[in-house]
Amino acid sequence: MKVVIQRVSDARVKVNDKIISEIKLGFLVLLGVEKSDSQTDINWLVSKISNLRVFSDDELKMNLSIKDVKGEIIVVSQFTLHAKTKKGNRPSYTKAASPEQAEQLYEEFISLLKNESEVNVQSGVFGANMQVDIVNDGPVTIIIDSKNKE
Repeated sequence: MKVVIQRVSDARVKVNDKIISEIKLGFLVLLGVEKSDSQTDINWLVSKISNLRVFSDDELKMNLSIKDVKGEIIVVSQFTLHAKTKKGNRPSYTKAASPEQAEQLYEEFISLLKNESEVNVQSGVFGANMQVDIVNDGPVTIIIDSKNKE
């Protein structure tokens, strides 16, 4: 699994010009699921995201987690995070999970994130054409790959 985590001061997801998710302070998480992903990947990433200390404390140091600031999270599926661009100009998505597998793991990810993070977690609509509006605060953007734990 790959995630792009953006610290936001405002974010919303629209489908067919209708707002389906909206938060203020928190994370917008773009989630890409690949064929080899499992519950182990979900568990590791959810723990990382729930405890990631990228919010400022009183001394303006990034020292607080999403729990500490009582933030919110929107999770959006994005299979294009697994794009391969080595050959030609058209990306290949051969590592991306099938829609059926990806949707199941996406839903499991959201469910566990709701439980572990203890904050309001919303989502996009799996497989839909979405418009995502954000104000990236900082900007702070973190990329995490569960297969490459650095």
